Amino acid sequence: PNVMIKIPATRAGLPAITEVIGLGVSVNVTLIFSLERYREVMDAYLAGLEKARAAGLDLSTIHSVASFFVSRVDSEIDKRLAKTGTDEALALKGRAALANARLAYEAYEDVFGGARWTALCGSANRQRPLWASTGVKDPAYKDTLYVDELVAPGTVNTMPEATLDATADHGEIRGDTVTGGYAQARADLDAVEKQGISYDEVVRQLEDEGVAKFEAAWGELLDAVAVSLSRKGVDGE
Repeated sequence: PNVMIKIPATRAGLPAITEVIGLGVSVNVTLIFSLERYREVMDAYLAGLEKARAAGLDLSTIHSVASFFVSRVDSEIDKRLAKTGTDEALALKGRAALANARLAYEAYEDVFGGARWTALCGSANRQRPLWASTGVKDPAYKDTLYVDELVAPGTVNTMPEATLDATADHGEIRGDTVTGGYAQARADLDAVEKQGISYDEVVRQLEDEGVAKFEAAWGELLDAVAVSLSRKGVDGE
């Protein structure tokens, strides 16, 4: 009951999310960068719940989180802003990731406040937004930036150990820092686009890089298992 199967939010992953949820298996949807894809993920989750309900399953036992990656967005966009080098561009550094995450939460409120969810929510669980990659990559930023500024009801924040320790030591948890900032978030992303930086291109690149990292990790795991099995055969264990 405490296990979630991790499925990446790629095009190929979306129908898999629906099928697995429909079988009553809890899912951690990972590798979400774009707002459009996040809405598709929530749609896939609701479709899965609808399938599970049609199959007579207990919806209260099915859980899901949607892992929306944060710091990698700033890393890529900040790099492009620095290359542009104007005062306007540099002033936008460190703002895109928070804007993206806040607008994701706005989408979450929209979907899980809508009629489709209302028809399910008697016993079903919301798919909680999960902030992933919340350790800062730029030492110029406060080490708890992606914790202090992403506090909202129903969210999960998977902090690296150093970020967790920093938050316990000097984090500034001052209540909801998300829901009042949607207009500014849209303005920040619009300002980035006006610098000639394509949001769609950035999120597509980050997804491709994330998939490549997953594939490399999977390959390393298979290699390790193969080596272990070959040793077992030699040693007769």
